[in-house]
Amino acid sequence: MRIGAALSWLLLPALAHAETKPMPPVSMTPAPAVLHDLAPTGTLRAAINLGNPVLAQAGPDGPAGVSVDLARALAARLGVTVAFVTFPGAGAVSGSAGSGTWDICFLAIDPKRAEGIAFTAPYVLIAGSYLVPADSPIHTLEEVDRDGVRVSVGRGSAYDLFLSRSLKHATLVRAPTSAEAVTAFARDGLEVAAGVEQPLAAYAAAHPAVRLLPGHFMEIPQAMGLPVGRPAGAAYLAEFVAWAKREGLVRRGLEASGQDPGLAAP
Repeated sequence: MRIGAALSWLLLPALAHAETKPMPPVSMTPAPAVLHDLAPTGTLRAAINLGNPVLAQAGPDGPAGVSVDLARALAARLGVTVAFVTFPGAGAVSGSAGSGTWDICFLAIDPKRAEGIAFTAPYVLIAGSYLVPADSPIHTLEEVDRDGVRVSVGRGSAYDLFLSRSLKHATLVRAPTSAEAVTAFARDGLEVAAGVEQPLAAYAAAHPAVRLLPGHFMEIPQAMGLPVGRPAGAAYLAEFVAWAKREGLVRRGLEASGQDPGLAAP
C-alpha cells in the first residue's frame, strides 16, 4: 500500500488540460457551451464536502475553506452567482453525481468515482493515515492488513474505496461519515481508524489513549470535478485549476482557513 500504486492510474485524459495556457481575463465571456456545462441553471451550484476539514469548514455564515474560495473564484470568472450544496461526507457527494443537484464538486480522485465524474488535475494533496489504540500491537502500516483487524472508515470516502481494493485480510467497518468512523473506532473498541491525516493527528493529540501510525497508506489527490458528458466544462475547469495553482489561490485559501499551504498540489 504505497503512494505510487495509489496514483498510478491518475493519468486520465482530463489531466491533459492541466498545463494549458493561462485563463483569459475575468471580463471575457465564456463560450455558451462552457456556461451550459458549468452553470446550466444560471447559477454555479458547488457541492461542498464538510466531512474533510482540510478543504471545507462549516460556519455560522455558511461553508468556508479552500473549496469554497475556488468555487467563488470560478463563479466570478463565469460571470454567474454561486450556491453551495453541502454534504456531510464524500460518499454523499459522489453518490449524487447524476442527480442534477450540483454542477461542480471537490473530491479525491478515484477510478470508481471517475465513472460518473470528470476530474481535473489535483489542487491539494493530502495523506491517508491510520489511528490505533496507544497499547495496540500494530506499529507499522503493513501490520494493519491482518486477519481479525477491523478498520473503521467513512463510507464512500477515498480511503474506503482505496482500502476496499488493497486490503486482503483486515475487515472494513463503514460509518456514515469520516468523523463518525473515528467515533465508532473509539466507542466500539475497533483496532484501526483510517482517514485524513490532519484530523486524525488532532484527535490523537487530544486523546492520549490513541496514537497515529507513522507513514501514510496512500496519498489522496483532491480535485475539482463535474458530471461526465460535459466536455466544454471539463476543459474550462481543468484550465481554471491550473491557473488557480499558478496564481497561488490554492495556497492562500488553505492558509486563510488555518490549513498547511504546503498541501497545495504543484
